[in-house]
Amino acid sequence: MSAGLDALQSRLGYTFAEPALLRQALTHRSFGATNNERLEFLGDSVLNLAVAQLLYAQPQASEGRLSYWRASLVREATLAELAGELGIGSCLALGEGELRSGGAQRASILADALEAVLGAVLLDGGFDAAHQLVARLYAQRLRAIDLQASAKDAKTRLQELLQARRLKVPQYTVLATHGPAHAQAFDVQCEVAELALRSAGSGASRRAAEQQAAQAMIALLERKEGA
Repeated sequence: MSAGLDALQSRLGYTFAEPALLRQALTHRSFGATNNERLEFLGDSVLNLAVAQLLYAQPQASEGRLSYWRASLVREATLAELAGELGIGSCLALGEGELRSGGAQRASILADALEAVLGAVLLDGGFDAAHQLVARLYAQRLRAIDLQASAKDAKTRLQELLQARRLKVPQYTVLATHGPAHAQAFDVQCEVAELALRSAGSGASRRAAEQQAAQAMIALLERKEGA
């Protein structure tokens, strides 16, 4: 197996007994008939079940909240982010057309490849191995999930507060990122330009940081009105 695939296995924290499964998981349909589409189908099911089990451990979360969280965690954008953190793009086998058009950075291709890798792990090591991989990949996001949920509500409330005052929606800007790719922290600024107000938030994801900044802005607005 190539050095690139050896390094990927190290980042995954899983070594394949059958390396051919990993190679297939990283082979796009544009490259040939033996590709990752069937593994992607399998991995999608594994991912949804594993994420559901991990979320079920969240105490006192309603079925609706669990469904919202799962949808957020398994959506294409999140999977593409995870695939990027793992460096999957550089390991993909793509046809010439996909290579020329930047397929190695395309979110849909990256997300599908990560699902295929999960399917390959399932076949190679069983469900426990696939579940453990999902738990490792999502550890940071799962730790941040309570903050994301509460902060999402804060973003909604902030937007409603501003709309009620006939003000424009707030603008969110990433000020800085910290830490390695697999455990980054984000600093975000929220600005209401018409009121010359700015607030800041930090979190394990951009979304979490934006939500915290929105909560801080609500507090600023409340103090301003109470003054």
